[in-house]
Amino acid sequence: MRILLVKTSSLGDVIHNLPVVSDILARYPDASIDWVVEENFAELPALHPGVTTVIPVALRRWRKNLFARATWEEMAACYRAISRHEYDFVIDTQGLLKSALITWCARGLRCGHDAGSAREGIASIAYDRNFAVDTKLHAVARNRALVALALGNANDEPLNYGIAIAPQPAATKPTAVLLTATSRDDKLWPEARWIALGRKLSELGMTCALPGGSAVERERASRLARAIPDAIALAPLRLSELARELSAAQIVIGVDTGLVHLAAALGRPTIALYCASDPLLTGVFALTPFQNLGARDSPPTLDAVLQTTTAMLDLPVLA
Repeated sequence: MRILLVKTSSLGDVIHNLPVVSDILARYPDASIDWVVEENFAELPALHPGVTTVIPVALRRWRKNLFARATWEEMAACYRAISRHEYDFVIDTQGLLKSALITWCARGLRCGHDAGSAREGIASIAYDRNFAVDTKLHAVARNRALVALALGNANDEPLNYGIAIAPQPAATKPTAVLLTATSRDDKLWPEARWIALGRKLSELGMTCALPGGSAVERERASRLARAIPDAIALAPLRLSELARELSAAQIVIGVDTGLVHLAAALGRPTIALYCASDPLLTGVFALTPFQNLGARDSPPTLDAVLQTTTAMLDLPVLA
């Protein structure tokens, strides 16, 4: 059996789709699974050993240079890659017009949400088979339910993100990774609270590591690291490198960002902080210890984060 998955973005959405690879292989161990994904996130599906081929697209970049010859040449090459094989199933778990157009380019039985389930109802016209999936389910559960319906299976496999990465060398001190950056300013947690949290963790003998991608994020990470004893502002890292950093952490605490989902998918104790979004449908979702704190317009308090950290790691009371 050969299957093509279409889930292009964003970071958290791509991570939420990883369990469907494990689900498919649990039922069909010899299946060959390809995955179409936005180029910036192409390293993520490759972390699952069950993915045969990752096909990167560059929709975000192409839109900015739509009339350039190089853009059309890249688009043509991408079309050839997507349509190279005859697939038994082509499954679009994203349910957007852009993902539906990609699905339309593939050869095989095209499956996706029906008009009432898709994030953009018009996407449903691109599929040969449409399926109703409860929109109130968590994103991970929705992805898994859709794939199970498309393949005619029961959706009863244990949750398994399936990520396989080389272990990091053992650190001399336990590490807490603090994910302070996110895509929107209203999702940020106040810097004063990060500093207070970091200082408490430092008092307990933990090293705080703060990643940052953009220049603004790196400056924030550096500013916070200077205020937290022995903290480290990490240099810019590729997603696969960040995954290794996260996998070695004793705990990961972060705002609403794709990396906090990656930490949970890697099996690390994870605390996600929500300040301007609702974690009910897209919060952290895993079998390992995790906690979603806060909600839209209700950021978690420092005390709540300290108490949750204490309970999760069985540490002395952080107060």
